[in-house]
Amino acid sequence: MTTRLKVLATGGTIAGIAGSAIASDYRSGEIGIEDYLEKVGGLGLEAELSGRQIANIDSGDIGPKVWNELHAAICESLADDGCDGVVVTHGTDTLEETAFLLDLTLPATKPVVVVGAMRPADAVGYDGLRNFANAVRVASDPDAAGRGVLVVMGDRVFGARDVRKVRTRGTDAFRGFPRESVGLVTPASLEWFGAPWREDEAAAFAWCDDLPQVVIAYAHAGLCAEEVLRLVGEETRGIVVAGVGEGNMPERVRQELALLAQGGIAVVRASRTDEGLVDREAEDTPNGFVAARALNPQKARILLQLLLASGTGHPAAIQRAFDGR
Repeated sequence: MTTRLKVLATGGTIAGIAGSAIASDYRSGEIGIEDYLEKVGGLGLEAELSGRQIANIDSGDIGPKVWNELHAAICESLADDGCDGVVVTHGTDTLEETAFLLDLTLPATKPVVVVGAMRPADAVGYDGLRNFANAVRVASDPDAAGRGVLVVMGDRVFGARDVRKVRTRGTDAFRGFPRESVGLVTPASLEWFGAPWREDEAAAFAWCDDLPQVVIAYAHAGLCAEEVLRLVGEETRGIVVAGVGEGNMPERVRQELALLAQGGIAVVRASRTDEGLVDREAEDTPNGFVAARALNPQKARILLQLLLASGTGHPAAIQRAFDGR
């Protein structure tokens, strides 16, 4: 029986055009979904594909408006008995954030796969077609269900919690932490490295159309407290520190953030390092801080937004949620 997949397009490099096979610059989101599906029609993919254009933009411009429409479209597809899975095409710059947000707010009932490309469609060595074919292969596999939202890049399958972009060039630009890839895929084969871990699991969080404002403060040598405080406005409900090392920051910054935490603003310590595991420290309790564990700053921000939107605001409760990720 042919697998029926819904392809939801948001733009990005996978739909980009350079105008030259060797150009160094290009325009993201130039190819519409119907033209793209016609382009992949000759690949012989063993799936029936139908498409919908959610957006056609650079992923740096992705935000709540697109997320709202994308989430609604995925939910509609998952509820359709005539749809076996969903593929989302996305730019790579914020792909990990969209995938993680969807992973936290979708049930693990049918495969949902996010895919992108590092090279535009008319470039030498365009990786988009292979990545897309691999994504179709994954989304067509019944064993992909129960694993949450998956990301397919460079012949590897990643869990949304783990995946992160680590390079600006080359097709092997993504890896996972703390888990590496959860599977290997080609257009003709798929190997999983373990059993599904979220079988029939409901969404962890209800969808929120208007996420609370959470800012990210990037720690660096010489960071002063005034720089951080300038990020905080009347609507700010949380701060994620992209800390040096294991979520560290200058002492004066720590003091000011502890005061903000006492005033009800959630403060999460993450790490600016590529593979940063931030454990809870004894000082976190008196400071009112939360340790991000294995989540990088941008993912910690999304989890904190969803927690605050759900009414979870006490540092201990927020910490339990981060420990559970």
